Amino acid sequence: MVKTLKLILSSVLMAIIALMFINASEGVSVNNDTDCRIANTAIKGGERIVYKAYYNWKFIWVPAGEAVFNIKENKDTYVITVVGKTYNAYDPFFKVRDYFYSEIDKNTMYPRNFVRIVEEGDYRKFDSLAFNQHSRYAVSYNGKTRETAQKKYIATQDCTHDLLSVLYFMRNTQVSQYKAGDYIPTRILFDETIYPIKVRYDGQIDNFDIKNLGTFDVIKVIPDLVTGTVFKDGNKMNIYVSNDGNKLPLLIESPLKVGTAKAVLKSYSGLRYQLEKK
Repeated sequence: MVKTLKLILSSVLMAIIALMFINASEGVSVNNDTDCRIANTAIKGGERIVYKAYYNWKFIWVPAGEAVFNIKENKDTYVITVVGKTYNAYDPFFKVRDYFYSEIDKNTMYPRNFVRIVEEGDYRKFDSLAFNQHSRYAVSYNGKTRETAQKKYIATQDCTHDLLSVLYFMRNTQVSQYKAGDYIPTRILFDETIYPIKVRYDGQIDNFDIKNLGTFDVIKVIPDLVTGTVFKDGNKMNIYVSNDGNKLPLLIESPLKVGTAKAVLKSYSGLRYQLEKK
């Protein structure tokens, strides 16, 4: 049960963040860092969105925890914070308190700084990145704790995101230039490694019903999964995003090695546009 609880929230939180791969490369050339810029039209300071994570246990969907996303707006940057945690009832068995931070340049929607602090049971992880986008490198501090983290310089490429910045970059793109079945590539820097990621745009769905949330027109995308301890090879994650100005992720369905997990939008406030329900 302990291992299962770890998989539930950590994998669903990563699934939520994985939706960032939707359209991150739309209109992006990798020949020049200035080509990667995009204007923000989708988000604003004060946005708060909450996702509820579930695990399918013997055909029953068990609520396991939540992930809360917040945006703070400064003069030159947006500061994104995410907190993922198990519910208190699970804490005696396996306590999860994960924290993510990304400072995003307003002019480019690319990251300046990123921090990840993981507390899952007895496991601890500290990961910090300071990006120099113009000179194409990042300064990484990576280790078990902030005090023991090792400094390392990492060569990056044009248009490189962190785990959070690519989500908000994606939300400022359009999908009209894509056809169902098109693959959309992008890249992120994570755990001192640059990962090329691609996502299949699976088209638009009208009047898509999400239990306890409502009916929406949505965009469906299917990202590649990194196989290993959590995901099975060949499984596909389904992500459903509101087909409006917000491009807000509504539902993430994630297969695991044991069972399935999902994350559903639980609440929202401070959106730039009214969420368009049917």
